[in-house]
Amino acid sequence: MLRSMPRRTVLMLTVFVIFFVPLFVRAAFFFAGDAPRSWRDADWSSTGMLQPATADSAARVVVFTGTAGAWKGVFAVHSWIVFKRENAARWTRYDVVGWGNPVRTNNWPVDGRWYGSVPQILADVSGPEAERLIPRIEAAVNEYRYAQDGDYSIWPGPNSNSFVAAILRAVPELRVALPPNAIGRDYRPGFYAGLTDSRTGLELNANGVVSLKLGWVEGVEINLLGLVAGLDLRHPALKLPGFGRIGLTAPVAAALAQ
Repeated sequence: MLRSMPRRTVLMLTVFVIFFVPLFVRAAFFFAGDAPRSWRDADWSSTGMLQPATADSAARVVVFTGTAGAWKGVFAVHSWIVFKRENAARWTRYDVVGWGNPVRTNNWPVDGRWYGSVPQILADVSGPEAERLIPRIEAAVNEYRYAQDGDYSIWPGPNSNSFVAAILRAVPELRVALPPNAIGRDYRPGFYAGLTDSRTGLELNANGVVSLKLGWVEGVEINLLGLVAGLDLRHPALKLPGFGRIGLTAPVAAALAQ
């Protein structure tokens, strides 16, 4: 039957099945579930994933991601980064949000639920390596170019995931990629051709709306209108819009991991 269809029709059907059918399925799960529909109904409390800063003297850096709130949870996650220096009395958490000045410091528990969902740790580095990376993380936060009121844009970015992606570009030793449903992570103004964020592959990118990546950390990714499909090569898995990774659970990344 497919052989009798025009190539353009086959291409459009393929794009629809790969990029949009997963979103419809994800939306059905969302509306059938009991996830909070507003921030007032959500649990933002600590999950207990991190001990108090004083419980361990070593420096540490952790990258988190959690399902976005309300309808945005159908297709996106929210990412943030936390760290503590050696012998620090408290953790520091950085997020970007869509109201007021985008960059926020310590607005929520460092390991808090995001809209009621338990977050996932993407990277966890401790000891001397963390201490070495923290100044570069702080510099990336201070140099983030979309830090003024009005700079935030939910699509194609810059948003919370664009912010964390900018930090990861500043510390590629983390060797971690934000999940494929971290909408906004691929935002780059204009056209970009060069290394991927982890510097382990190549990327072609047009304003974060359309992009192609091939790399050891990123795998194979096609971004269409901010929706990402592809393959994880290091830890075999499919990448689908709305669902993120489907396959082997990726281990938490550590600095200089191969």
